[in-house]
Amino acid sequence: MRIKEICSRAVAVAARSTSLREAAHLMREHHVGALVVIDTKEGVARPVGMLTDRDIVVEVVAATGADPDTLTVGEVMSGEPATVAEDLGVFEAVEVMCDRAVRRLPVVAADGRLVGIITLDDLLRVLSTELAGLSAALQRAGRREVQRRAPLGKSL
Repeated sequence: MRIKEICSRAVAVAARSTSLREAAHLMREHHVGALVVIDTKEGVARPVGMLTDRDIVVEVVAATGADPDTLTVGEVMSGEPATVAEDLGVFEAVEVMCDRAVRRLPVVAADGRLVGIITLDDLLRVLSTELAGLSAALQRAGRREVQRRAPLGKSL
């Protein structure tokens, strides 16, 4: 299964110049814990960072002297985000998440433009559905074998 088949195409985004307060409002409005930070050039949005609710809490709220009203997304975001190509498979996305220790990946087209986002929750949902299907297949195979085999000592 390819990432483009399961990723969300609705992505909450912010520019580097967005105020931190506005970013928090965007997270609340879109019911998300992260924004993909983008640079837009010639109408094409490319991911350049990620801003999470944890970034805001740890880097700003818990920091002595940090004023959230004067900071921008670009000052707090994590730069150089891990991304995943839309044509990659689920297991490759899992590998990227593990390697980079992240829970969300912007999904990009071959030219680097942002096309979606895939989250750990999305991948868990897909993988758990596939595992449930495998489990059901094993159960059916066991029942079928019992039905087809004659008890020992009896001929067919």
